[in-house]
Amino acid sequence: MGRRPRLNPVAAAARNRVEDALADVLLPAGTPSGAAPVEETAPLVLVACSGGPDSLALAAAAVYFAKVGRCRAGAVVVDHGLQEDSAAVARRAADQLTGLGLAPVEVRTVEVAATGMGPEAAARTARYAALDAAARESGAAAVLLGHTLDDQAEQVLLGLARGSGTRSLAGMPARRGPYRRPFLDLRRADTEEICTFYGLDPWHDPANTDPAFARSRVRKQVLPYLEDQLGPGIAQALYRSARILGQDADYLEQLSSEAYAGLRTEAGGDILLPEEGLRELPASLRQRVLALAAVEVGGFQPSFERLLAAETLLERRGSAGPVQLGGRVGVYRQVRGKSVLPGGPSYGNLVFRNNRPGTEPPSRSTQE
Repeated sequence: MGRRPRLNPVAAAARNRVEDALADVLLPAGTPSGAAPVEETAPLVLVACSGGPDSLALAAAAVYFAKVGRCRAGAVVVDHGLQEDSAAVARRAADQLTGLGLAPVEVRTVEVAATGMGPEAAARTARYAALDAAARESGAAAVLLGHTLDDQAEQVLLGLARGSGTRSLAGMPARRGPYRRPFLDLRRADTEEICTFYGLDPWHDPANTDPAFARSRVRKQVLPYLEDQLGPGIAQALYRSARILGQDADYLEQLSSEAYAGLRTEAGGDILLPEEGLRELPASLRQRVLALAAVEVGGFQPSFERLLAAETLLERRGSAGPVQLGGRVGVYRQVRGKSVLPGGPSYGNLVFRNNRPGTEPPSRSTQE
């Protein structure tokens, strides 16, 4: 009997990353390789695959755990329909996934809306909607995404360029809900090596080198320039920064959630926050608490500038508002003699209101 070929070290590392990411999903080790097919009651793990090297390498690592009986491994290929040959690319990816042993393998075609959010964001929104639906309908325990250290470094640089906060600079989380990103500490070159080891022929998305897209410019121009000017290791440094900031963001969000729960009062669909309690919070928590109120009444995450404007209401000078926070949400300072809470005065609160059609917002000229 011939000797079994030695597993490529990078492919072995990829398996370890997947096992760590699915520690709460996989069945206990011990089922011998080559055993009967995994029972239908075993947890299903889906790999989101574009046919590119990152997601094909991820699929190759994930299917190993189905072959040794620790889960079922399927895949979802999302066809965005943005290129003439997109259907053929999706079908080719599905064929390679089936050849690897993943099942079920499904191609989902989506329509990318022409919205004001930009083509990349619109495609991402459509893609996650398709993945959410696939996971829900199949009962998948987890969905694996193939983002790498290089993707994370690009994300951090884009966040810096936008002047984003801690959460955005933390980049993509390793885990959020059913989504897992096992390869965040592997390089893009590693996934290409894994594809070569398994004899896979990945598709290379032309959009990744199209300078019309900001991410492509970061990938092909900005990061190489920084490496040239500042020395090697920039991508790894950005990845480390993302991990540190991610821990900080998690802690700050926990504290702000606790503070918000202790301060908020609800009245007829409005959210009230006491001014005195807000003033006692450090700025980093106060702004997060204000944002939580805006989101709860139906808005979206306010910009830093809008949050600063809302904070000026606490100074009790000039207008009592409202300050518009986006998504039809405004915040104003409740004045003396006008109650929001039934049965008693609510003076001393900031009131967050969703100005739905038919709702009369308070006048901006309202004074103390």
